[in-house]
Amino acid sequence: MCVNTEILNEYEEILSSKTTKDIARNVVEAIARLSTTYYQDAYYHFGLITEDADDNKFVDCAIAAGAELIVTNDKHFNVLRTIDWPKLIVLNIKVFLAQM
Repeated sequence: MCVNTEILNEYEEILSSKTTKDIARNVVEAIARLSTTYYQDAYYHFGLITEDADDNKFVDCAIAAGAELIVTNDKHFNVLRTIDWPKLIVLNIKVFLAQM
């Protein structure tokens, strides 16, 4: 999983709206400390997702990290299937888990 400060802040904001701020902070800190979490700043912003520009932080991080795929159920990411570069595979969570 690749993340950066902007992504972790969004995770904390969403989790805080569904639980408490303390739980949200603990979950985000746990994600940041996982050995499988890769921290990657995105220095270039491609602006590939126009329907919800806030989603671009995930795409930009994935590109900067050299990721091969993005796992999401967010339909805004489907636009990535229509572009030749950067080539990022978009999988929904159910398909991803079935492949593990």
